[in-house]
Amino acid sequence: MATACARHILVKTEKQALQIKDKIDKGADFGEMAKKFSTCPSKKKGGDLGEFKKGQMVKAFDDVVFKKALLTIHGPVKTKFGFHLIQTIYRQ
Repeated sequence: MATACARHILVKTEKQALQIKDKIDKGADFGEMAKKFSTCPSKKKGGDLGEFKKGQMVKAFDDVVFKKALLTIHGPVKTKFGFHLIQTIYRQ
């Protein structure tokens, strides 16, 4: 079974996600942005979700983590929880 490690920032609106992504693109630290803005409990760890198996996350999230380029900020990705900015650290 495939596993991956990712971090994310979860916010309520696509607009907010785009604003945060823009800040990161301009040099803001992903972890600091997660601590400041994310609504997920993972924000305490800078958005780090640790390692998880394929299928443990909602499909839209899994699709990014297991199919898109590593170490790139993807999103906003809409799920039932809100809008995510996702960065996959590694997968195996």
